[in-house]
Amino acid sequence: MGNLTKKFKYNVVLITKDTLQIRHNSIEAARQMINRKLEMTLGNNYHLKINLYPHHALRENKMLGGAHADRLQTGMSHAFGKVVGAAAQVKKGKILFTASVDKEGLEIARESLWSAVPKLPCKCSIDIKENEL
Repeated sequence: MGNLTKKFKYNVVLITKDTLQIRHNSIEAARQMINRKLEMTLGNNYHLKINLYPHHALRENKMLGGAHADRLQTGMSHAFGKVVGAAAQVKKGKILFTASVDKEGLEIARESLWSAVPKLPCKCSIDIKENEL
């Protein structure tokens, strides 16, 4: 998202400190938060990249309860389940989001990435890297 053609001097990255699964709706909520803050303050002078994709299918074997539901249940004999969501399996130290900005937008990008941490189920850190142009 943002300006895809311009080369920016700095990369501000959000890095996970845990090994875990992050659901697709959590990734989307964090993306919306970061993108909205960057767009409102920097206009089109940034580039936001999501570095993870939810490939892992989450399944649920729904059990029926209540009166006369006994004949519809299969219990654990056919417990494969239906897909109810997706998740990204993330290892410790993986970069979740990358915001590329110039020197003027460095602090804004750091604040916008940090504001998305409550939307994610892990502890995170922020690192600033300088690009060679």
